[in-house]
Amino acid sequence: MLPTNSSKGRTSSYARQNPVFPQYIRRIVKWQQMDIEYTFWQMLNLCTSPKVVYQHTKYHKQTKNQWARDDPAFVVICSLLLIVATLAYCAAYDHSAGHAVFVIISVLLFHFLVAGAVLATCCWFLTNNYLREEAPSSHVVEQRVEWLYAFDVHCNSFFPVFIMLYVVHYFLSPILVTHGFIPLLLSNLLFMIAASYYHYLNFLGYDVLPFLERTTLFLYPIGIVIVLSPIFILSGFNPSRYFMNIYFSRAL
Repeated sequence: MLPTNSSKGRTSSYARQNPVFPQYIRRIVKWQQMDIEYTFWQMLNLCTSPKVVYQHTKYHKQTKNQWARDDPAFVVICSLLLIVATLAYCAAYDHSAGHAVFVIISVLLFHFLVAGAVLATCCWFLTNNYLREEAPSSHVVEQRVEWLYAFDVHCNSFFPVFIMLYVVHYFLSPILVTHGFIPLLLSNLLFMIAASYYHYLNFLGYDVLPFLERTTLFLYPIGIVIVLSPIFILSGFNPSRYFMNIYFSRAL
């Protein structure tokens, strides 16, 4: 009898999992197949009780036999919210409809989707090549981090950042973009908290996977953020003014 853990067997098993992604893409245009209520429940708990969300990820693995979501509702709703928030910034700080369209497309693609794909690919490569536990036996089924799950982790981590740096920041922006020590301090604190929470959620997303080890590696960037923040404050760097200047330099 042929061994079940042969390289050919693993390749064919992985190939059978690939149809999940085309199915995921097809469901983007089918609202009736999306679980909107569950998505908003996830979004709320990512800001208040993120461990509960990843506890449900374990249940999803048990019932669907995959760690990644098979429902694109989270990505779709997060994209729509990001478009609405960017529209609000354009209404307040932009004076050209054509430039506003450019800003919306740029923010959606590069702040969320492209950056998310790059970060997810880096984490997917890192976890599968360096953080997986050695199988105790040749008869144990090899487990790997799915790329779509790595993208899910990014989306989960991004949503609280969206709340802090796109929503809360919008209402505070008239203060944050002004000159002075208080705006400088508040801006750096807001960005520090947002970046730290992003990496904390990233850690939770990979720590829940039982076949990974040394996942505390994902907490290390928080230390870098905490060290850099007082340096930015002392040097007079205001991240709010910097990023707002990229898109709305004429309004500042």
